[in-house]
Amino acid sequence: METVTNPTASEGEEQKELGLRPQVLRDFQGQEAIKENLTVYITAARERKEALDHVFISGPPGLGKTTLAGIMANELGAELKVTSAPAIDKPKDIAGLLTTLTENSVFFIDEIHRLKPVIEEMLYIAMEDGELDWIIGQGPSARTVRIPLPKFTLVGATTKPGRVSSPLFSRFGIHLRIDLYTVDELRNILLRSATILEVKVPLDAADLLAQCSRGTPRVANRLLRRMRDFAQVQGDGVITLNVVQSALKRMEIDLYGLEKQDRAILRSMIQNYGGGPVGAETLAISVGEGMDSLEDFYEPYLIQRGFLMRTPRGRQATALAYQHLGLDSLWNQRREQTDQGSLFPG
Repeated sequence: METVTNPTASEGEEQKELGLRPQVLRDFQGQEAIKENLTVYITAARERKEALDHVFISGPPGLGKTTLAGIMANELGAELKVTSAPAIDKPKDIAGLLTTLTENSVFFIDEIHRLKPVIEEMLYIAMEDGELDWIIGQGPSARTVRIPLPKFTLVGATTKPGRVSSPLFSRFGIHLRIDLYTVDELRNILLRSATILEVKVPLDAADLLAQCSRGTPRVANRLLRRMRDFAQVQGDGVITLNVVQSALKRMEIDLYGLEKQDRAILRSMIQNYGGGPVGAETLAISVGEGMDSLEDFYEPYLIQRGFLMRTPRGRQATALAYQHLGLDSLWNQRREQTDQGSLFPG
């Protein structure tokens, strides 16, 4: 039996999904200080008809680093070329990308902390001198040729700024740190996204979704799409407070935005390791999670919400974690067994 699809409807949904990502600074919610400074830098570069200085963006995943790069290119009226450090394996890869850039274009490299040293060295010269070092020939007859490059803006993004080498970091003229979003900022993002997706979300439902979005726009938009599914199938298409509460329960997301794996991490720390301190690698293995996911996705939010502490000896669960999991008795036992109770909040 042949399946008949509706390409027009499919394309319409794709356009809506693309529309969730802001194209200009005024549509980018939150991060007001970053937006104000970027407006000045972009306006100055545009008026001088120059490339924007190289930009280094750091912050947890899902906060809009790639989106900001696209906004910069759009506001400058420049071409945007996007890649990630793991995709740049050999010198010829970075050479191919750099030599095809257009004048004043924006070149975005995600996960820039994962660049290989030989690639970094080529970038140093490209960023400072606007030239590319290339070796022609082999052995004694080999010689280095410098290939001129068009003026461009390198935007490097990373979730681990501490792993970026000092020589590379120092070549960026603009440093931006994106922080987790507030509930109010996430509510505005959700309401904007709901308008684009053509779905109704009352304010009380939007507030609850914002509260459960881990301070991250990517999570907020993901939850909004899932709420739309539940509202469509089990309701009248409106994402009401009841729909959100029911859907979050089925998805095992609590009122703090903690998911099943978040609670598994905290429970493992408390029940298997006495609340800590415990090393990150040991903790990751105990819950079947990768180190990168633990450190980049789970830990920042758990720390921000006060469930977890990083100490010189390892990770520790706080009193709030015990309380949230209904393990107050274990917390009281711990307080009685240690002379260092002042180290733990609660």
